[in-house]
Amino acid sequence: MEKIWCLGGILLLVSTCAGVSFHATLHRSDAVLTTDAHWYTQTLDHYATQDDRTFAQRYYEFTDYFDAPNGPVFLKICGEGTCVGIQNDYSAVLAKRFGAAIVSLEHRYYGQSSPFKSHATENLIYLSSKQALFDLAAFREYYQDLINHRTNSTSDNPWIVMGGSYSGALSAWFKLKFPHLAVGSVASSGVVQAIFKFTKFDEQARLFLVAESAGATCSAALRAVTRLAEQGLKENSVSTKALFNAEQLDVDGDFLYLLADAAAIAFQYGNPDILCSPLVAAYKRNEDLLAVYAKYVKDYYIDTFKSSINTYDQKHLKENLAAGDHSSDRLWWYQVCTEVAYFQAAPANNSIRSALVNVKYHLDLCSNVFENGTFPEVDNTNLYYGGNKIRGDKILFMNGSQDPWRHASKQTSSRNEPAYVIKCQNCAHCVDMRGCPQTPLQIGGNTSKCADPEAAQAGQQLIATYISRWLEDANGSVKYM
Repeated sequence: MEKIWCLGGILLLVSTCAGVSFHATLHRSDAVLTTDAHWYTQTLDHYATQDDRTFAQRYYEFTDYFDAPNGPVFLKICGEGTCVGIQNDYSAVLAKRFGAAIVSLEHRYYGQSSPFKSHATENLIYLSSKQALFDLAAFREYYQDLINHRTNSTSDNPWIVMGGSYSGALSAWFKLKFPHLAVGSVASSGVVQAIFKFTKFDEQARLFLVAESAGATCSAALRAVTRLAEQGLKENSVSTKALFNAEQLDVDGDFLYLLADAAAIAFQYGNPDILCSPLVAAYKRNEDLLAVYAKYVKDYYIDTFKSSINTYDQKHLKENLAAGDHSSDRLWWYQVCTEVAYFQAAPANNSIRSALVNVKYHLDLCSNVFENGTFPEVDNTNLYYGGNKIRGDKILFMNGSQDPWRHASKQTSSRNEPAYVIKCQNCAHCVDMRGCPQTPLQIGGNTSKCADPEAAQAGQQLIATYISRWLEDANGSVKYM
């Protein structure tokens, strides 16, 4: 494994590195480059030649930096959530550097790109990564024709696909399955390995805590929180959940999953101190840890990070209407329950997560929310794409050392598939594109707040170097650096 070592010194895949949650037009110096939507008529079922049904799929374009007519096009993939614009992250810096246009296609079913008014289980059969890849391929051809029409050209531009998290996996898979449609792929924290029992997710957080000076105390405090929550559920379930404003969660496993995810998100997005500092202080003073943790969950996870209790409520997940931002919850769980799993189960030893959040909990959720027999075809997914043994060409994998999701990514380089891990204390999910901390997004992927800015900047420079090579290979003698 090639590493970018720190010179100085966890999540839920419910949110995406490629998602945008802004609903107003912002200046370019802010978090989005554009929120102006366009529409493309997409095929519903790419595998049924006699099915002519279509749906309207939303996309965005940003061409201010485009070196027309021959400049590159960055296909920036939107993932498992509403997509309402193009983020102003490090990809924007790269677009300006290479004279690229940026286009983003909203993932089928999510946001306003749903084929159906109802997300009943029988209507979700066309929601899969395979169909999404064909969407991207068909849209790529459409947009290339649009460029040619606008510029009175007949040649193909060099396309580079990029994405983060699930979108990072789609980016790698696109280059694998449609190698003739892109000259390169950047997979930022790309989760290409479907995993049935994902215990390494929590183990990564534990290893991080062990490595840090206050980590052992924070780890002990988190385990104590879990014990107190389990005890509280037995003694007075209503009042325990009320501490977190989570009385609506009838299933105790849903409540314990909320507590585990709220902790993991601090590690995953480069904000461990926000979680650990108040907990460690309370632990040392022998204060009410559950109350302190409840304050963290409400103040940071709900109010600042903008998560929702609904995400964990199986009653909500069973709702079928294709409306509202939170409709994404049911959709991603469907992909989890049918394709990729990533079941974040408690490890056997020293688990921060409750042991009640196990594989059975996840399978019961899948059966309850969708229907009995719903089961993730993890082996088939990995057989189709290759998992972390994927063998494509000109695919770059970038990961952060503190990201629990890197264990579902490709971390070992192979021929024409370089893999790098950016190492620093707060280098986590999509650090190469989002900067530090990863939430909120740092404009242009700013790395100045990284524990080791030089390590993060070196990772970003590697992305630019590989893009330059891919473009030079595609364009002969044209130099981009």
